[in-house]
Amino acid sequence: MREIVLVKYGEIILKGLNRSKFEHMLLCNIKRALSFIDGVYVWAKQAVIYVEVPEQDKLNMVIERLSKIFGIVSVTRAGVIEKDLETIKKGAYEYCRSALGAGVKFKVEAKRSDKSFPYNSIEIGKHIGGYLHDECGGAVVDVHNPDITVRVEVREKDAYVYCQEMRTKGQGGMPIGSGGKATLLLSGGIDSPVAGHMIAKRGVEINAVNFFSFPYTSERAKEKVIELASIISQYTSKINLYIVPFTEIQLQIRDKCPEDQMTLIMRRFMMRIAERIAVQSGAKALITGESVGQVASQTLAALGVTNDVISMPVLRPLVGMDKSEIIERAERIGTFETSILPYEDCCTVFTPKHPQTNPKLAMIEKSETHLDVDFLIERAMDGVEMIEVLPE
Repeated sequence: MREIVLVKYGEIILKGLNRSKFEHMLLCNIKRALSFIDGVYVWAKQAVIYVEVPEQDKLNMVIERLSKIFGIVSVTRAGVIEKDLETIKKGAYEYCRSALGAGVKFKVEAKRSDKSFPYNSIEIGKHIGGYLHDECGGAVVDVHNPDITVRVEVREKDAYVYCQEMRTKGQGGMPIGSGGKATLLLSGGIDSPVAGHMIAKRGVEINAVNFFSFPYTSERAKEKVIELASIISQYTSKINLYIVPFTEIQLQIRDKCPEDQMTLIMRRFMMRIAERIAVQSGAKALITGESVGQVASQTLAALGVTNDVISMPVLRPLVGMDKSEIIERAERIGTFETSILPYEDCCTVFTPKHPQTNPKLAMIEKSETHLDVDFLIERAMDGVEMIEVLPE
């Protein structure tokens, strides 16, 4: 039996007069994500996106890729059947019989989108349920507590059959590109990749900035960040990663500023540089992985001090989450194992022993007068390396 992939979306349906715009974005994102397979045909009809794959052995690969596209709530591998009741009954048996052994409780749910079909949804369900009960060697109809749900959809062109258990959950959210663009401050830690994923889920296209302190941080640390960007790009498509040389700034801060203020002053430089890159790349906001109280630089007072040097909005999706929640999300999206690789990043190399937790803005600004802030930023910007990171 020929198979097809059915893609369902959720929140887009609520967009009223703008719905077609969001559907078009999602279709474009799907086509881009599947462009590595020749001959894939994608079209939309009645709030369902259909993906035909000429090479049937690549269906699982297609489903895996689709399950990471924002805007999709479910991806289902389904059998394609001619729209005739007897043919549908036999097709449902052929496609689902392996799941319907003796003693298995099942029910049939039918949906008739094509109102010209001579049987309504209830009648279709009854006919197919009875046929499967008779043919499947002891499978038991149980509409209240089934082990297996067989779904049949009679649509404009064909009928489709699948078991509910064949459905793969999607990412949900909104299509990338529908929510503007933002710049992620991407470290090698656990938090920032999760923050980037969460904001991208709202349809925001992201690029990323990493601060690299060679030789205090190694090439392996840089490779780690590139790998994290690659994992995120599986959900977002291409990511432009900007690697900023940060050693000179950190050494100047270490030599000329109070030790307990080092982290905050470094963060202020990062925010200034990230904002410049964001403006140049057309981004409208910054994204960070900060969570209130997790470290000294993430108290409310400290966050206020770092925000003071920029005018761009800062999105902090993890701000109210604890570490265990963040780790759970990191494991779910596939970044955790890479994040815990033991390679230092620039923030951990120059960490003071006793950082300030309740800083005063005036004191921080006074300390910065010992630095040529504009010169240091220009030097860093001159050395920025941009890497185009694509999903593997």
